[in-house]
Amino acid sequence: MINHKDFKEVSVYGRYVASKMLEEKWLSKLEESTINVVGESVNKKPIKSISVGEGSLKILMWSQMHGNESTTTKAVLDLVNFLHSGIETANAILENCSLLIVPILNPDGAENYTRVNANAVDLNRDAKERTQPESKILRKLFNEFQPNFCFNLHDQRTLFSAGEHAKPATVSFLSPSSDVSRKLTPSRETAMKLIVAMNQKLQEQIAGQVGRYDDGFNDNCVGDSFQMSGVPTILFEAGHYPNDYEREQTRSYIFQALVEGVKTISEDAIENYSTEDYFKIPENQKLFYDILIRNAHKINSELEDATNIGIRYKEILENGIINFVPEIADIGNMEGHFGHQNLDCSDEEDLNRLKNHKEVMDLILDVRK
Repeated sequence: MINHKDFKEVSVYGRYVASKMLEEKWLSKLEESTINVVGESVNKKPIKSISVGEGSLKILMWSQMHGNESTTTKAVLDLVNFLHSGIETANAILENCSLLIVPILNPDGAENYTRVNANAVDLNRDAKERTQPESKILRKLFNEFQPNFCFNLHDQRTLFSAGEHAKPATVSFLSPSSDVSRKLTPSRETAMKLIVAMNQKLQEQIAGQVGRYDDGFNDNCVGDSFQMSGVPTILFEAGHYPNDYEREQTRSYIFQALVEGVKTISEDAIENYSTEDYFKIPENQKLFYDILIRNAHKINSELEDATNIGIRYKEILENGIINFVPEIADIGNMEGHFGHQNLDCSDEEDLNRLKNHKEVMDLILDVRK
């Protein structure tokens, strides 16, 4: 197992990752010849790509298409550090593969910590019309680079479980559909096999915490669009790991997946894996709350007996820091649901813990029938 800590770009961390941070702390360390300005965002911020390797197998990857999804960006920096390390595995990848990487496709969204770009458009729903400059840039790179593989890098919310068990979907994958029938085209099958390779590696570290994303077809989504073009495309979703709201631990698993994926391509080993094993990866379910409060009637007499409350955090950018503000998501029985933190108001120790969560306590006390 490659040690992530040996390649982690420690200067870039946390949930808030914008272009200025990358410019000042990481891009300045790279050879200037490997960096290109490939266009500008709505607000005229430069969008940059990084070229790594000289091989015939071409891999296009992009991160922060959604500006508030930064975990995969951090992992991409670590991947580039690994590829520049001079170790044997990295050198073999550089010899066999050429990578074109866009660390931040949506710099305006990254600065504002929003999913959408400066025109309030979700770039991952703009694949057909390509109304936005960022969408046009990505498609231009796709057309000119003519990749053999595409890695579409995202974050997902804390609500996802890997199947119906109390395991968070710390990493999720998808081989997007090419049409509404969701048939297994050659490009989909290749992407599925590559996902199986990465999943097998991740199971060594986070057994039961890898999920499979919904494959409903949407030709406005970039992954579906590129898959339609016959290029094996993989959606990566960085999710929650217990007590890791800064997603530094999840970052390490995305790094391991990226290394394994690129290594499998480099070694021409994709056919060693089976599409059947892809479908054994459990489908994501929306079963988690950040905090699950049980028996809330014990502290709020307005509530019926055995009332449970599901709390989820809203992420708010304030002065360059992401604050996690609790909000009530659901009230009811909550059978079959889980909490990343579970507090039972009928338990004295849990009740004392809850009293230290003043914002959460206030939310519960404000609930009325």
